[in-house]
Amino acid sequence: IASGDLRLSANQVTWPAQAEMEKQVAQAVEASGWSIRRAHPIDDQQQHGFISSQRQGIEIFRKLDPKAPLIVAESVWQYSHHVLAGLTTHEGPILTLANWSGAFTGLVGMLNLNGSLTKAGVEYSTMWADDFSSSQFQQQLGEWLESGSYAVACDHVQPFSAIDAPPEAAELGKTLAEQLQRDKAVMGVFDEGCMGMFNAIIPDALLHPTGVFKERLSQSALYYETQQTSDDQARAVRAWMEERGMQFKTCQVHEKDLTDEQIHLQCKMYIAALRIADDFGCDLIGIQYQQGLKDLLPASDLVEGTLNNRERPPVTSRDGSRILYEGEPLVHFNEVDECAGLDGLMTYRVHTAMNQPVENTLHDIRWGDRDQSGTVDEYVWVFEISGSVPPAHLIDGWAGAVSERQPAMYFPNGGGTIKGVSKPGEIVWSRIYIEDDRLKMDLGRAEVVALPQEETERRWQETTPQWPIMHAVLYGVSREQLMARHKSNHIHVAYANSAAEADQALYAKAAMAQALGLEVALCGTRKDNASW
Repeated sequence: IASGDLRLSANQVTWPAQAEMEKQVAQAVEASGWSIRRAHPIDDQQQHGFISSQRQGIEIFRKLDPKAPLIVAESVWQYSHHVLAGLTTHEGPILTLANWSGAFTGLVGMLNLNGSLTKAGVEYSTMWADDFSSSQFQQQLGEWLESGSYAVACDHVQPFSAIDAPPEAAELGKTLAEQLQRDKAVMGVFDEGCMGMFNAIIPDALLHPTGVFKERLSQSALYYETQQTSDDQARAVRAWMEERGMQFKTCQVHEKDLTDEQIHLQCKMYIAALRIADDFGCDLIGIQYQQGLKDLLPASDLVEGTLNNRERPPVTSRDGSRILYEGEPLVHFNEVDECAGLDGLMTYRVHTAMNQPVENTLHDIRWGDRDQSGTVDEYVWVFEISGSVPPAHLIDGWAGAVSERQPAMYFPNGGGTIKGVSKPGEIVWSRIYIEDDRLKMDLGRAEVVALPQEETERRWQETTPQWPIMHAVLYGVSREQLMARHKSNHIHVAYANSAAEADQALYAKAAMAQALGLEVALCGTRKDNASW
């Protein structure tokens, strides 16, 4: 089976890549002595063979042998809820499979599905391959076909214990957890469930013990408030950005260019988001954008990254009496990924207390490759996301930010991104996820490295050149280990001022998470390859 997008344009554009992947997978299965058949037909009228809705997925699974070995083959971004209903009751072995490619986001789609299946309690195996005809993949596939199971050893993971953490960091984490549980916080959610990301929704019963409570907001209210915002205020937001060096790559054709009108509406949405957040006393917010809002407004990415930055255009209350969230970011979690939202709030409070950079964001684990310039010996990951990246993460900050039009395939109303190259430095990475009906968190350390412009451009062209890029080297975690363990398409990142301070921030956040009731694991090593 092949789960796809909800958007017809995306399914049509990416179908040739999926068809080629399926051909290669079929050859690999047959080379192992098995036969394979497609569980659903190609739709000639729609011009693709993806499952493109939850209802379609349910109907397809009704006709399947519930005990048959099943491969979910993904070369593109997919909506997990299209197939989740059927997978929850499938009794045969399940394999999620992606091709190793940055050009088509199958890796991202597969990781999202894996996180969703983990949350749903569905057993599955997972694989990925640069070359489906390689002997290594053939061996792995053969193992799954014969036994119904395949797994990568995740010996880079160890349970966290606050007893083993530096006392000062452990005490800070415990204090911050008690403060959050006592004083509580409001998470503003502009419509749940973006793009089928079941894994990104935290049930209230799991969230409330942390002290965080959802304020469920409607994107129709965000649209309305955007329309009520004055032109002068929106122009002031753009002027502020341009005065600090941000560039907007504009032209005239709405369907394919970034236009001034699109930027103007994004600036209005930024003001509207802050005012609604203030109305409800939100400590953090998440905008779904995609379905519904994408038909009304330009993309929310410029808004999201700006909100996450401490230095940003000032916005007053409607009566002009107050500057909203003055001198601070308003933590925003992209694509209403509530797991990233809780993580972002914790990061903000830990880093504030430790006088570390407070700006944080999520990225897609988009792809990775060896550095072809020879600058870095280690494996270098490409982390990218369309929204939420604060300019403080970029080389030269606002002056290093460029806004380009979002790809028309996904964003019919355009809108500008915050594009740039993430600055070199030490980061803490993390992910909150749900397994066995409880919240869990993985944390690790990494370095953002500087690569030559030519190598950066190669990586951009292999992925999405309109989006911000982070060149990340994970400490003590291999490609196979990250892919096997990570329970989401998203990874949360935050900078620290030094390697030693990043270690302390990691310990403090781990201690805070544990005190909040999360099961915490440390992944990989420190920078010096020392074990945690």
